[in-house]
Amino acid sequence: MIGIRNIVVLTGAGVSAESGIATFRGPGGLWEGHRVEDVCTPEALADDPALVHRFYDLRRAALAGVVPNAAHDALARLDRGWRGELLIVTQNVDDLHERAGAVRMLHMHGELNSALCAACGARAAWREALPPGTRCAACGSGALRPDIVFFGEMPYHMTRIDAALAAADLFVSIGTSGAVYPAAGFVQTARAYGAATLELNLEPSAGSAWFDETRLGAAGALVPAWVDEVLGAG
Repeated sequence: MIGIRNIVVLTGAGVSAESGIATFRGPGGLWEGHRVEDVCTPEALADDPALVHRFYDLRRAALAGVVPNAAHDALARLDRGWRGELLIVTQNVDDLHERAGAVRMLHMHGELNSALCAACGARAAWREALPPGTRCAACGSGALRPDIVFFGEMPYHMTRIDAALAAADLFVSIGTSGAVYPAAGFVQTARAYGAATLELNLEPSAGSAWFDETRLGAAGALVPAWVDEVLGAG
């Protein structure tokens, strides 16, 4: 692509939905009678740690039954084939990008397969159930919690993301609602620094007006076609 060397890709729930990642919301928007937002806050963790830990234990266990889809595979292929700078920023907490083979990526909202010590800040790979009171191997406290950015907490890696957006020639948003900040503001930041902007989504997002181009359809079809276009011209 002429003039394009540095690319930042943002992915959201629409990328993993085609792999069958469960939303854990019932028809009324609830999980076990609770709003999902009410089990994803620091206050909820303090008030009912068993509930919050069980919610994430179920999500972690569900990962064993899903596999990367064509969109994940295409972005991994872009990672392998793109000679310029690339950063894939995902809002998803699953490990499907990694399993597809992506390396130049980060999780801004945390990872299901990781545990965080609320006492000392240490992190540990974690694939099994994580009961409240589980002890941290680094400091010995019983303060391990899911390594997830709860509502009201600061997303991870923001300094690195901001630097990548400032240097980007192209910003691409894939499968996101455009309603959750700060990720929803990335397109405006990229535009302010002069990047071209592209949205690949099932339907127009809340921020579609900020993009130079929007392509609508399933991520499993749109992303491989776009990667073919990029690598074919690179």
